[in-house]
Amino acid sequence: MKWQFEDRMTYGQFKVSVGEGSLKGDGLLNGSKEVLSTIVLNTGSDQQVVIDKITHTFPSGSILPLVSNQHFLFNNPQPLIAWQFNRSFYCIADHDAEVGCVGFLFYGIQNPLFIALSEQEMKGISIIQTMCVEDMSVKDKMQGEMLRTLLKRLIIKVTRIAKRQTENYDCFTEEKMDVIRMFNLLVEANYRSQHEVQFYAQAMNKSPKTLTNIFGLCNYPSPSKLIQRRIISEAKRYLYFTNKSAKEIACELGFTSMAHFSRFFKLNAGINFSEFRGQQLLTTESQFKLPKHL
Repeated sequence: MKWQFEDRMTYGQFKVSVGEGSLKGDGLLNGSKEVLSTIVLNTGSDQQVVIDKITHTFPSGSILPLVSNQHFLFNNPQPLIAWQFNRSFYCIADHDAEVGCVGFLFYGIQNPLFIALSEQEMKGISIIQTMCVEDMSVKDKMQGEMLRTLLKRLIIKVTRIAKRQTENYDCFTEEKMDVIRMFNLLVEANYRSQHEVQFYAQAMNKSPKTLTNIFGLCNYPSPSKLIQRRIISEAKRYLYFTNKSAKEIACELGFTSMAHFSRFFKLNAGINFSEFRGQQLLTTESQFKLPKHL
């Protein structure tokens, strides 16, 4: 079943689905008109999920956050509970001081992030889901605010659980972890036009060396590697889901020289652009779709 709230004034959308067979994400590059962030809970057994054409195991009793530009497809949507919302309903970046999830739960270094829940944590999440469904039927002026409050509660709860499960998160000050989160958010907002660490360091009033040291202390990839990884992931999305040429993709990602983009792609993807596209042409749509039962 699916429940939906829409604010006609702000175009805000919030959806809750339980056992909805149509649950999937088409991604920004697949012509989707709905730009929704998603939080999914797997109440059933382990299953597979394909995210941007890479297959992952979605463990039983775990939560998976997904951002709006990801293409995703589940093997068995029936045991899944999903919360979906657009920026107009609740902007996680603008309200980061409230939930502290940007650059970690969403747009974080670990992607995808599967968050295991204890039995007690599952009960807590189930209570939020029940309250969301109840408030979907209450049509008054406070409905939107009540649903936003429940969504914030869900995000905060999941973020806290994820932090406890993240290696090194408690070993360093919250200030250092906030630096990492802010860097991730800045990269997400600027990777198409800004490819150098210097830009991000200056925006954060830090030196490139300071950023590199912080990431190294936390055993994370270097800032330059994270920028490169984000550019490559978007280049692959264009290759997977559009018919754009190499020149068009290079332009979309801020490369003025096609030769520079070609070298960058091969260095970071391990294969040249034309060979990668050729491999994708050999993969049919039927091969990409997951079977209904494994």
